[in-house]
Amino acid sequence: MCLYIHAKFAEYNSTQMKMFIRKQITKPLFHMVIMAMASLLTFSSCSKDDNNNGHSAKTFVLVHGSFQAPYAWQFVKARLEALGQKVVVVELPGHGQDQTDPKTISIKTYRDKVVQAITAINGPVVLVGHSLGGAVITAVTDTIPERVEKLVYLAGFVPANNQSILDLTMMDPNSLFGPALTFSAAGATASIANDKIVSVFAQDGNDQVKKLLMDNNRPEPIAAQADKLILKNPSFAAVPKYYIQTTQDHAVTIDLQKKMISAAGIMNVYSVDSGHCPMLTQPDKVSDLLLQISR
Repeated sequence: MCLYIHAKFAEYNSTQMKMFIRKQITKPLFHMVIMAMASLLTFSSCSKDDNNNGHSAKTFVLVHGSFQAPYAWQFVKARLEALGQKVVVVELPGHGQDQTDPKTISIKTYRDKVVQAITAINGPVVLVGHSLGGAVITAVTDTIPERVEKLVYLAGFVPANNQSILDLTMMDPNSLFGPALTFSAAGATASIANDKIVSVFAQDGNDQVKKLLMDNNRPEPIAAQADKLILKNPSFAAVPKYYIQTTQDHAVTIDLQKKMISAAGIMNVYSVDSGHCPMLTQPDKVSDLLLQISR
């Protein structure tokens, strides 16, 4: 748009435009209005292009992890939207305000919720999954690969075919996540006490982040952790995949992250020097990486 307007101004140098201006010189008010309108249009169109950095808006679908809910993405969502992007945050069943019976929740339940959210959106999406959300977005992309432009794991689990989150956690002996869990009598949920949840998820968080974790802490449905993913769509392999590592992670350690990245053959790898939840502790960094990846 800027180039178009500048070209139009260049036309003012033509003989025809010079004659026109001479005719209007006796009408200063008219001339001032025309110039003001042109200047405003130039400023508005250039500013819009500058804010978008020359890139069209993408639609990001963000999926949270265990013991969390949409609140975990609030800072990243706000920043991406302020930069002109479209953002949809999915609330997984049994999390946040959702009261789905935990005994009925499986990895397919999570998958179907995200698939439903994506099918309501026009066009392809950049699909992002944190932690447990990594397994969910893997199942989603195997189901509707044509709707996923790029697949981004943020400290996320990356199960291979016939592999579960539980299988992967067994490969992570230094994680603080498992030892922090206590299980309900019925065995359908697990809990982490408030005095442990910060050290597991966000030891690098400020007081606001720590309060968010504790205020939103609720029992986690656990059956989905043992569900093995069955990946059968050949088109899944063609979807570009990206991984954002969290180098100081106490829940999904960097050692396990590197194992999963290698096993999945993911070549596009980025790092944040943070604990398990950089979308809370370093939202600007995560937002900038997502924008970089989306381009």
